Amino acid sequence: MGLSFTLKLGLFAALVSYLAGPIGHLVQITGVFLTPVPTVLGEGQGPIYIADTVHCEDVHHYRPANLLFTACEDHKSTRFSWFPPLGHMSPPGTRGSLHVVDPKTMKSTRLAFTNFEGPFVTHGVDIVEDPKANAVYIFAVNHLPNPAYFEAGEPDGVHKARSQIELFHHVLGSSTVQHVRSIYHPLVETPNDVYAESPVSFYVTNDHFYREGVMRMVEDFWSSAKWSSIIHVQIDSLSKDSNVEASVALQGLWNNNGLGHGRTDKEMIISSAVGGELYVSTPHSNHTIEVQETIPFQTVTDNPSYYADPYRTDTDDASGFVVAGISQAVYLASNARNPDATDASQVWYTRYLSDTGVWEKKLLFEDDGLRIRTASAAVLVPIEPKDDKKLAWLFVTGFMSEGMIAVQVEL
Repeated sequence: MGLSFTLKLGLFAALVSYLAGPIGHLVQITGVFLTPVPTVLGEGQGPIYIADTVHCEDVHHYRPANLLFTACEDHKSTRFSWFPPLGHMSPPGTRGSLHVVDPKTMKSTRLAFTNFEGPFVTHGVDIVEDPKANAVYIFAVNHLPNPAYFEAGEPDGVHKARSQIELFHHVLGSSTVQHVRSIYHPLVETPNDVYAESPVSFYVTNDHFYREGVMRMVEDFWSSAKWSSIIHVQIDSLSKDSNVEASVALQGLWNNNGLGHGRTDKEMIISSAVGGELYVSTPHSNHTIEVQETIPFQTVTDNPSYYADPYRTDTDDASGFVVAGISQAVYLASNARNPDATDASQVWYTRYLSDTGVWEKKLLFEDDGLRIRTASAAVLVPIEPKDDKKLAWLFVTGFMSEGMIAVQVEL
């Protein structure tokens, strides 16, 4: 009797211990008990609202030209009907746009498309230099409705979305962007973000295996649902009809989401959105990815970025990673179709302290959703130090935000 009771008690304790980790993690990441404390900003610290930047999910700082690049949905209402990453599957798709934001003027320039028609439902983007001109190539996710479903009587077994990657070319300083080609491959199913190696080679995340329904919800809440993947895509040339090849670069992560360039050309940073983790990784020459280190955070981690401190010294280097995410993700499902809802956010910054061997983390900015909704990406643009303080403009955007904002922060 005593042995049986002891055994049962031990098994119960083991079960509680096993469940405590996942449950505790979800409670923290989803913000069930969190009360947002909006960051108080001093005089001259913002927020500065960047006009004409509606529903821009991702943003990148192209340091050689000191410009920000983003893709926006443009209309406040359309994302709430058709946006496959949220399970919104009521077409038609809309026509978003590409923007360049000047961090000096705090103004956005909407780029006029050349040779590009049809829906453009925006999500992640990446920028890579054109080595032959004063220009860049822009990779952008496009979540198209699938004509094989909607124009063919909604047959069973056919997906509603047929997402692809659009490749553009932009001459710096101009107001236009040239569409180079569309890139589609069956392995790219639920694309979220892009990591470009060159104009013909890139990686893209599939953030879910299931596109909608109960099993998609399981992916979001069950930490063992490590069914997402990262795909490497290679195109033969920039010709519209050239061959597209793809292969699986990495599997086994929970809800891998945003991608970013790290401290070197050989480093990739990957976010696990619901996992609340950042993976410092290495893409290899055989197009596989190896995770080197995991950095946990206290909130959803979306599109990550790396800040290279131009004022660094041997004893003071503010270079580090930046991640933005929803801090009360528990409300996202109920708010996902409400254009007037608010979703709280946090932006975190972490830098490696070589003397202690740890990652120092700092909450750079927090909001209750009134200044920025659903923060999904953030980048730092340096400001000349003042009174020995490392300063920067923090640009924050969100996939359901009415506009990008900029706030001044101390690192």
